[in-house]
Amino acid sequence: MAAVREAIADAARAVVLPAGVGKLTCSGYTPDSVVAPHFFAGEYSLEFDKAYGRALDEAELTCRVLVGRADDVSAQRTLDALLAGAGPASLKSAIEAARGEPGEAALGGLCDDFHVTRVQGYRWYEHQGTQYVGAELIIRIFGDGRS
Repeated sequence: MAAVREAIADAARAVVLPAGVGKLTCSGYTPDSVVAPHFFAGEYSLEFDKAYGRALDEAELTCRVLVGRADDVSAQRTLDALLAGAGPASLKSAIEAARGEPGEAALGGLCDDFHVTRVQGYRWYEHQGTQYVGAELIIRIFGDGRS
């Protein structure tokens, strides 16, 4: 999962934020501190043996995006752009671009497929004593359990 989490963070770096917002920083792990706006792969759950002979495992990865709150309205507009289903700032679009072409393994062969399934928890988050507006993105990941 470590390599999958890093690959998802790499894919998220492709977003293009509105002018004046800065660049999205990303990590494949929960960081000690963040430089906002920041996307990171957090905790995950893993279900083994979804198909006979260890042919399929399924993971659900919770990712978070945190935006600084110097101005609460502009921070929420930036977050809304990141959470959109499409567009240059869309995390869903940027991440799912790493799925590859039909028939190809996703994330450069790290998994069979994955899908950004939902956004949840749009709220204020505290991370290392600093308040951010943020949300969670849930990604379902499918892969061969034998590897």
